[in-house]
Amino acid sequence: MMASAEDSIGSVYVDAAHLARLEFRARGLSFLAPAPVSSILSGRHASRMRGRGLNFEELRGYLPGDDIRHLDWRVSLRTGKPHVRVYTEERDRPLLVMVDQRMNMFFGSSRAFKSVVAAEAAALAVWMGFNAGDRVGGVVFGDDEIVRVRPLRSRTRIEMLFGAIGRMNRALAADSPARTNYAQLNAALEGVLQTAGHDFLVCIMSDFAGVDERTRQLLRQLAAHNDVIAALVFDPMWQRMPEHRALVVTEGRLQVELRIEHERVRAPLASLFKGRAAEIADLLRASGVPLMALSTAEPVVDQVRRLFGERPRHASGSGL
Repeated sequence: MMASAEDSIGSVYVDAAHLARLEFRARGLSFLAPAPVSSILSGRHASRMRGRGLNFEELRGYLPGDDIRHLDWRVSLRTGKPHVRVYTEERDRPLLVMVDQRMNMFFGSSRAFKSVVAAEAAALAVWMGFNAGDRVGGVVFGDDEIVRVRPLRSRTRIEMLFGAIGRMNRALAADSPARTNYAQLNAALEGVLQTAGHDFLVCIMSDFAGVDERTRQLLRQLAAHNDVIAALVFDPMWQRMPEHRALVVTEGRLQVELRIEHERVRAPLASLFKGRAAEIADLLRASGVPLMALSTAEPVVDQVRRLFGERPRHASGSGL
């Protein structure tokens, strides 16, 4: 019996409403929460978050107690009176999610498709940023379209972003004539560079199909002035090829059945998948961008909670 469209939400497809409901699941999660030893934010491969910066507010006359390091010597010499530059701490740090919804993401051998995992991880990141008081936006890309949503602290802006993710996600289908546009990965990264200035937090959700030397250059350029986290979305089949079933591979309307119960077919495929995963991981490490892996076989919320840690919640009277 074929599953209904509603039954496939969260496994094969997502929509804006599903992503919006993840707001509740993001409570207690934070990019800045104390993280476990295995967290993406700890260890020698993780970059230290830049934190919030300072915005220039005004130039005024010096008052007793002012920090002399903030003296504006040029204005003070010109006016003959000491002047200081006054700064206020930034209230937020813009968050930008980059979400891959190409045909290569429309695959999953167990719990969910890669396209679903990428969408859910992006939604959790958006809610984590929004709950922290940050502006949120994103770059969503498919095989023939890239949508940029500029960061704003607004639920309407989040609805716009989730709508774009849901629309591209629902356009994916096994009988689609579309084929993976590998060039879109770098095109989307260029779009992120045009949107992210300085001190953004950029979270990339993709399987990185099409990664090349240009990808590494773009990531290094982006990470020079921003915090960047790359979430490599993968299927367990990358790690272990099933032994007793056929594998149907599709690229648009072209479908091929591989009899992977035969060792001569299964072994080369397993080697190819493992080699590709290692190649992507090595390139990301060379770019200096922290890498975390998100599996299609486990709920995204559980994986994010493990990677970023969870703030302790105060006990409530409900006992829950």
